Amino acid sequence: MNINITAPMFHDEAKALAHLEASRWPDGAYCPHCGSVRVRKMEGNTQAGMFLCNDCRDKFTVRTGSVMERSHVPLHKWLLATHIMAASKKGMSALQMSRMIGVTYKTAWFLCHRIREAMDGADGIGPLGGPGAVVEADETYVGGKARNRATRKPAPKKAVVALVERDGKARSFHVANVNAKDVRALVVTNIDRASHLMTDESPVYTRMGREFNGHSSVNHSAGEYVTLGGFKHSNTVENFFSIFKRGVIGTYHHMSEAHLGRYCAEFDLRYNTREMTDGERAAVIVKGMEGKRLTYRRIDHLAA
Repeated sequence: MNINITAPMFHDEAKALAHLEASRWPDGAYCPHCGSVRVRKMEGNTQAGMFLCNDCRDKFTVRTGSVMERSHVPLHKWLLATHIMAASKKGMSALQMSRMIGVTYKTAWFLCHRIREAMDGADGIGPLGGPGAVVEADETYVGGKARNRATRKPAPKKAVVALVERDGKARSFHVANVNAKDVRALVVTNIDRASHLMTDESPVYTRMGREFNGHSSVNHSAGEYVTLGGFKHSNTVENFFSIFKRGVIGTYHHMSEAHLGRYCAEFDLRYNTREMTDGERAAVIVKGMEGKRLTYRRIDHLAA
């Protein structure tokens, strides 16, 4: 499914509404409040796309019960912003988004974060790895360099741990501290223990490696990067980090620690759907909008 930004649904509100209704309710509308299928579309002087449930008597639209709920941004701009974020391999800044879709910076910022919220878990993958699979684990640090700061003081760094299955999916997390206790909780809950764990020489992974079918490591500090005929390496997870860092350096420049987990979800989804077209990826994100809410009060509280 190849869709470009000249498609009618990105510029016509009626076509955007029809597209979203077909995506959310392919077998017919149902009430998001009580689940009843005894619903009817209201006609006359009312909001476009308004339904009435004959059982609970509540009104609803395709926005209800999704990240779009109570948003005043037109649906065609929601779809356009979602497609842009799905197609932008290294992300899209809120300032650029505001210029492209014609909204204020504040609106674009909140809109992008709600789309990232929809991206979180939208690919529906379970535990990484399995029998015969190799999953690489590594950590990196996000933050500016001291030489680029006016004070020349060390820049505050934020840690990100990534788990990447070779020829498979990825999952990344922001962690407050890179230690055996915190990292183990992520590793053992997100990787099938029948997998072979591949890491660098960090002692953080030594003990938890015994909980898997096998554990290998490469000693980067000794100049070791690939051994055993190409089997022992962490190049897959390093590749994931290279894309992530390009987004940090070239697009976002700064990622707030309060929202870093949501940025991780954004890069995870694009990586995990890398074999899809941009239109197919955007459709996955639209489906991921269902059953989620992200209020400005909640997100502003995190940033405070």
